[in-house]
Amino acid sequence: MKTLIVLNRNPYDGTDITWNALRLADKLLDIKNEVRIFLMNDSVDLARDVAKPPEGYFDLGQMLKDLIAKKVEVKVCGTCMARCGIHKNQPYFEGAKTATMPELAEWINNSDKVISF
Repeated sequence: MKTLIVLNRNPYDGTDITWNALRLADKLLDIKNEVRIFLMNDSVDLARDVAKPPEGYFDLGQMLKDLIAKKVEVKVCGTCMARCGIHKNQPYFEGAKTATMPELAEWINNSDKVISF
């Protein structure tokens, strides 16, 4: 089964929403799902090394890197990179690829499940 997880929120917004999305992605891998992650809006900061967790918070960027190491494909909205997040125009870390809205549409079309956080 192919599952697409779309993230939209600032990763360090004071909630556990992004953390829960990444934990879910890992558990879906455990049960042999193919997982893909698309970052939009303020969630683009998740794939930037410059974004550091506040004290006492989970390192969500490292969690995403760990998923990439497990062969999860991660795409990041290129337009959002320049317009959204606290760290506008900062580069992505290795493994996160710049993408477009047509690529997201293709991923949605080719997924069995789409989950948005």
